[in-house]
Parts: sequence; C-alpha cells; structure tokens
Amino acid sequence: MLAIHADTFMPLKTINRLIMKSIATLLVSAVFLVFCSCNSNPEVSSTPSTDNETNLTPLGQASVEDEGSMKNILNIAIGSPDHTTLVAGVQAAGIEHVLVNAGPLTVFAPTNAAFDALPEGTLDELLLPENKRKLGDIITFHATPGKLYLKDLKDGMSLYMATNEYVKVEVLEDGTYVHGSKILGTVVASNGIVHVVDKVMLPTQL
Repeated sequence: MLAIHADTFMPLKTINRLIMKSIATLLVSAVFLVFCSCNSNPEVSSTPSTDNETNLTPLGQASVEDEGSMKNILNIAIGSPDHTTLVAGVQAAGIEHVLVNAGPLTVFAPTNAAFDALPEGTLDELLLPENKRKLGDIITFHATPGKLYLKDLKDGMSLYMATNEYVKVEVLEDGTYVHGSKILGTVVASNGIVHVVDKVMLPTQL
C-alpha cells in the first residue's frame, strides 16, 4: 500500500490563493487582447488617404471668389466695362493666374479704346490660337514687379517689366506717361496696383 505523507498536501488557503491569482491573470489577459483588437482596426486611421488629399486640392487661384475681400488685379479687370478686351486677351493667352498671384504686381491696363486704336486687324490676329504666345508677351509687357503708386513713378525712371525689358517713365504737365501711355486712373488691388492707360504698350522685342 502506498504511503502518503501529510506534508505533500498544500493547505486549503494556499490553494484558494493560487486559484484567485490564475483567474485574475486570465481576466487581465482577456482585457489586453480586447484592447489590442480595437486599436488594430484597419478601418480607423489618423492619416488621410491620398484620395482625400487629391479631392481637397484647391483649383487655381483664378477660380477663387471672395466677396468680402479686396479684389485682385484680375477681378478688377473683369469687373471693369472698359477692360473687356484686355480680359479677353488674358483669357486667350491663358495667363489668368499671373494676375492673381501673391504679387505685389503693378499692371498698366489698356482700355478697350486703346486696343481699338491698334492698326486694323491687329487684335483679331493676336487672338488667333497660333499667336497665343505673342499675345501673352504683349500683355505681360504691361506688368512690373512691385507695388508702384502714381507718386512712386518719377520722371526719367526706368521700369523693369515682366518681359525682361525696361520702359521709361515721363512726368509731364498733363500727367504721367509710361512707355508713351498716359495713366488715366489708378485702382489699388489686393495683390498690387492697376494703372489704367490710354495706349497698348508694345515690346521692342516683339
């Protein structure tokens, strides 16, 4: 007969303590697994997807309208009934965004009458698709970097135009002229200055 010694048995209190410890360990493990499972959900992400970023990409600045802010140079031209020809030229040349960039930029804007004064057929020819670059060069020739008010235009000074050419400023008794074009009025824009002029300025390198 097998002999059993009393000291091989653990006290009941010790057994209960071990059982409770095992149950607690199991509960902690279960909670940890649930927590990990919730946080590893592939449908939850703190990083936006590429598709969302693409959809939120704004269109060109020329398409932005803000009634509460000062108008930019392009908006001023569009809103002027005396500059419909200039706007048509800007659109035909595809350089709208040049007139809405942060600037600052000073633009000498010829009136409709100024374009009408060009030799007959000149404007129609410039508006042809094959002359898009030439038209763009002419319009760009009317812009200079910086924000130049009328008082900043001094007699004899040379202005560096966006086409890498210089034009002369003349201050005469009857007004201020830039490359032979008289300034008729001035409008302050959000990104620069618009000086209305009575002639279309043609670059020498045309």
